[in-house]
Amino acid sequence: MTDAPMTAPAATATAGEVISRYLTEQAGNFLRALPQAVGEAGARPGALPSLNSPAGSGGTLELLRAVRRIGGALHTFGAVFEPGWAHESRAELRWLLNLLAQEPAYQRRSARLLAAVDSLSGAAPGGAGGPGMLAGHQGAPKARALLDRQLTLARTRAHSTVLQELRSARLHALADRMTLLVGEAPLVESARGKAGEVLPPQAGAAFTALGAAVRALPLHRAATAYQGDALHRLGGAEPTGPALVPAQGRPADADSALAADDAPWHRVRILVKRARYALEVCGRPGDQLMEVDRVLDRHQDAADAAVTAATAARTPRITPATAYVLGVVHADQRLEVEAARFAFGSRWPELPLSPDGWDGPPGQRMG
Repeated sequence: MTDAPMTAPAATATAGEVISRYLTEQAGNFLRALPQAVGEAGARPGALPSLNSPAGSGGTLELLRAVRRIGGALHTFGAVFEPGWAHESRAELRWLLNLLAQEPAYQRRSARLLAAVDSLSGAAPGGAGGPGMLAGHQGAPKARALLDRQLTLARTRAHSTVLQELRSARLHALADRMTLLVGEAPLVESARGKAGEVLPPQAGAAFTALGAAVRALPLHRAATAYQGDALHRLGGAEPTGPALVPAQGRPADADSALAADDAPWHRVRILVKRARYALEVCGRPGDQLMEVDRVLDRHQDAADAAVTAATAARTPRITPATAYVLGVVHADQRLEVEAARFAFGSRWPELPLSPDGWDGPPGQRMG
């Protein structure tokens, strides 16, 4: 999380001054990271850093962070900006975010799925807990090679798309918009009001939306811990909770059902990020919210990995043994999804449900 943009004078600052200070910082990060990100994209496929990786501070990673924060601020505090300009800017930032996030997402998915196959088909370290469910299975090597081949191809295609778009006039126009933010953001009359009167209600709306989305989640179903390691280490405790095997039907039906089940959680993930960035603008700490954000990032990655495994299992002309292994990997990733939901449900009740509950040091609060 970036440093809080407000200090003691924030008590008398206007909303426009506070939000402009924050956006100036983030737009500066954007413009500094952009040339490095373009250089990284010009390297070989796979050079872009993983968005959720705790290590590294490459230009692409910094650019993605700035894009998310600027977009979040424009969404939450959009009432203080010219509506047309804010809407167009958010759309362009969303385009760049989706563009840059593709290749790192494929990298994370590849690492996750290949590690799952290796763990499921290998012995436990030190022989503890017994072998994995797929230990010695003849389909494991072919399933691993198939996943590696398909994800490498997808990552290469994403890399080519990034290379093409990062040289486009569209990106140059977006960079011009960020330069405008460094100079003077197009604000409306309401931005002249005191920051402590104008911004907190808008940040509160972000928390209200988040709270409503969380209340719509089936948290009662996520209240039981899933022993996902039981697949990896036979001889451990039996998994608890409802069975993961869906009812018989067409593959498309099962895919649609899982996508519908995941969608509310993915929406909460987006709203958590917006609430985090709203706290940053208001100069309040949100470390606990960052932890929840990371849990939901894992949820997203596991859900996407499960989809990839299911899709690979339908590859024409693969052997039944290979398809079986991919089915087990799919089940393993769905267990990871449930584990992330359990972790979220365990943390959520402890979090404040409004910006007022996230007070920072007095010098960082808005009056």
